[in-house]
Amino acid sequence: MSTTEKVAIVTGAGSGIGRAVALEFLSNGYLVALAGRREEALTETISLSGIYRNNATAISTDVSDPNAVRALFNGVKQKYGRLDVLFNNAGMNAPPVKLEDLSDDQWTTIVNINFNGMFYCIREAFKIMKDQEPMGGRIINNGSISAHAPRPNSIPYTATKHAVTGLTKSASLDGRKYDIACSQIDIGNAMTELAAKMASGVPQADGAIKSESMMNVNEVATAALYMANLPLDTNVQFMTIMATKMPFVGRG
Repeated sequence: MSTTEKVAIVTGAGSGIGRAVALEFLSNGYLVALAGRREEALTETISLSGIYRNNATAISTDVSDPNAVRALFNGVKQKYGRLDVLFNNAGMNAPPVKLEDLSDDQWTTIVNINFNGMFYCIREAFKIMKDQEPMGGRIINNGSISAHAPRPNSIPYTATKHAVTGLTKSASLDGRKYDIACSQIDIGNAMTELAAKMASGVPQADGAIKSESMMNVNEVATAALYMANLPLDTNVQFMTIMATKMPFVGRG
C-alpha cells in the first residue's frame, strides 16, 4: 500500500448502490474491502472492476452479527493497516404489508440490519480511525428519502432510516475530537435491480399505483466519491440525491 492510497469499506457491496459505489471507489484509486452476505455476489462485483480487481477484497459479512462486523474491520486493519472511508450501506426492506400484519420476525430482521448493523459498523470504524496515524476518517451512512417521508406500508424501513439520521448526527458530533467526519446520503429512486419495479408502478399515498421517475445509480456513486474525497475539515453533513421528478416534494 502506498502512502497516497486510501482504504475503504463498502457494506452491501454485492449489488445495487453498494456495488456501484465500490466500483467507483476502485476506479478512482481506493483499496476497497467489499462486505456483504453473499460471497458470490461480492466476487461478481470484483470481476466487474476489471483492471482494478487486485485492489479489492471480498469479505463475507452479516452486519446484523456484531462478531462478524468486528471480524470485518479487524481483517481490514490487519490487511491494510488503516481505514479512511466507510460507506455504511447494507440494508433491506420488508414486504409491503399492512402495519398491523407485520410479523415480529419481519420487524426484528429490518431493525437488526438497517439500524443495529449500521451502528456496529460505525462503532468499529471509530475504533480504527481514532487510533491510526494520521488520525481520523470518514463515514458515509446510506439513509434514504424515507428518512424524511414514508411510503405506504413501510414502517420498519421508514423507522430505521429515520434512526440512521440519529446515528449520523451523534457520530458526527462524537467524531469531532478524533477528526472523524460522518455524513449521510439520502437516495431516491436510483435504478437498481430492487428498485426497477418503481418504473412500472408503486403505491402512492392516495392509494393509486403510479410509475415513478428513476435515475442512473452511477450518479449516486459519483456523489459518494465526492463526499469521500473531501478533506476531513470539510463535510457534506446531509446530501439528498434523487430522480428529479420523483414524488418526494409533496409526497403524501
